[in-house]
Amino acid sequence: MTDARLPDRHVTLRISPMPRDTNAAGDVFGGWLMSQVDVAGAIVASRRAKGRVVTVAVNAFHFKEPVYVTDVVSFYAQVVKVGTTSITIGVEVWAERGLRSPTPGVAVKVTEATLTYVAIDEQRRKRPVPAENQD
Repeated sequence: MTDARLPDRHVTLRISPMPRDTNAAGDVFGGWLMSQVDVAGAIVASRRAKGRVVTVAVNAFHFKEPVYVTDVVSFYAQVVKVGTTSITIGVEVWAERGLRSPTPGVAVKVTEATLTYVAIDEQRRKRPVPAENQD
């Protein structure tokens, strides 16, 4: 599904893939996109956990459209669920199409994912996620 504009909400991460991130056909590797989704998810999870987190599960990952090397890729991450020690994050990925794409200037949702992170302490042991209003 295409849209002329990016979502009107806070962007967690924005990056443009480089030629080294593409396959022989010029499409960005899915693995590159997955790693950036994990980075965006971890940013939001660590803020909510008020400390270090580790990825424990990729619950869902859906590639909807290819990403091209001239695209500017925006990652929108938000908390979906908070457990005792875990935080589930939803990430939407949008690409602003660059000059090498079939539709330059158009914004399109390219990926959706859900990941789970666990809060850890200095010894890398699970720890409780603090209450939201606790500082």
